[in-house]
Amino acid sequence: MFFPDQPTLDLVVRAFLLTVMGMVWVVILVRINGLRSFSKMTNFDFVMTIATGSLLAGAAQSTTWSAFAQTMIAMAALFIVQFTSARLRKKSDTLEDVMQNHPILLMRDGKIIHSALKESRVAESDLIAKLREANALKMDDVRAVILETTGDISVLHGEGPVDERVISGVRGVDV
Repeated sequence: MFFPDQPTLDLVVRAFLLTVMGMVWVVILVRINGLRSFSKMTNFDFVMTIATGSLLAGAAQSTTWSAFAQTMIAMAALFIVQFTSARLRKKSDTLEDVMQNHPILLMRDGKIIHSALKESRVAESDLIAKLREANALKMDDVRAVILETTGDISVLHGEGPVDERVISGVRGVDV
């Protein structure tokens, strides 16, 4: 590609330059698409992040310009699909429901909801670990634990009730 007579030098230069070019391309795409590009707001965003990383790795390993160009076009296509799907989800609640998981209530007012743990395949030991991580000192102080659409677990604890707006849209809130 760069130094056909010196394969080792070609390998090093190609890996370095194609990686830099790929990273610059990703930065340009993020600047165009916005900060949402790599957020963890939805499962779709998570897949976008993984796919972009995979394509960037592929770009750095390209052995031909056409393979490199195809990878760059695929990255642009990912950003276009994410941008379009975000716009469509914003306009349509039905499409939002089809494309997006809903957060699940795992614990409410100090009580573990075992049926939700089973449905979401979260082990009670993982839930307890998240409580410790959130510095929840007593089960009775835990107002709600929610498995978010991203796979993260939110722990709401402290004194007083949870404002219902904070847990609106969470499956199992009526439990």
